[in-house]
Amino acid sequence: MKMISIKKSDWTKAMEKAGESYILSGPVKDQQGHTFKELAKGDVPDLDYKETSLSAKTLVFPQSEVMFTYSLDETKEGHHVLNETPFADTPRAAVGIRPYDAKAIYILKKNFDTADYKDPYFLRRFEKLTLVGLAENNPSSLNFSTSCETGPFDETYLDIMLVDTGDEYLGKILTEKGEAFANAAGFTEADESLSSKIDELKKEAEAKIKSKVSFDNIEKMTELDLYNAPFWKDIAFSCINCGTCTYACPTCWCFDIQDEVKGKDGLRMKNWDSCMAKTYSVHTTGHDPRHDSWQKTRNRFMHKLKYYLDKYEDGIMCVGCGRCVSQCPANVDIRRVCETMNNYQPAE
Repeated sequence: MKMISIKKSDWTKAMEKAGESYILSGPVKDQQGHTFKELAKGDVPDLDYKETSLSAKTLVFPQSEVMFTYSLDETKEGHHVLNETPFADTPRAAVGIRPYDAKAIYILKKNFDTADYKDPYFLRRFEKLTLVGLAENNPSSLNFSTSCETGPFDETYLDIMLVDTGDEYLGKILTEKGEAFANAAGFTEADESLSSKIDELKKEAEAKIKSKVSFDNIEKMTELDLYNAPFWKDIAFSCINCGTCTYACPTCWCFDIQDEVKGKDGLRMKNWDSCMAKTYSVHTTGHDPRHDSWQKTRNRFMHKLKYYLDKYEDGIMCVGCGRCVSQCPANVDIRRVCETMNNYQPAE
């Protein structure tokens, strides 16, 4: 592990230098606060932010991505042939990503990179991406990331971790990818003894997280115990199935593939989908096994807190960012749902 430092007064210059070798992404200010997105040349990640409305998962799993283009005009050469959309082979860097959002990208990878199926659209983005994390010194009251086997200073899934210490950012280079980015940005090597300062800030940040969830009993129960539990209609009573939670969530991975044609020009697109959407589970016969809205709510929480837990034996499908809680218009709170599920005592 190598320690680095960068004065805030030199931040813009360092990012401009890194931008010569990398396609940069990071938090930028907008009308709603901050959003995480790919930056135009000359733009600089704004690290003076609290949270972003959407996570950095858009860098590996875009909201909408054109996979192929084609022509239906039989007078043109190559008509009715799918042409793959070019992809820039330039290295990419997510600068300022929160440590728990970095874990979310690795949760997505469990779905898109399996022994049987590998999604080339996800993997080509993932393989080119360097994760330059920014530790969160002052987690929000909705943050429960430490309950989800991560946290505001979690280094596990990062290539570099930066820590705001006032006038400068201290950092740790954690991987070879991180080393390459640090060299490209011209970060200065720092004394390794400064890691103790980061340790102190980590303890302070984690102590500020008062929100907790437990899923030890969920793990012990069978899927049918929870699926048939009597509380689902009560949990879903206020839910309007708007899907905001699924779009804000950094670990939701549902998508749909659609063809769009205008005149004789067409394209095939991969778009985010939502299990809360009305048509999501409708079969081609017209039958919908989750016809009632509360059944859609049950499926979402069973997937996050039970199905994933059982399948991967690696915790719940949640990193505790709190976005779904803060953005839900009906005040549905995943922490309370998790508590209800965990405290449930199925009949003998």
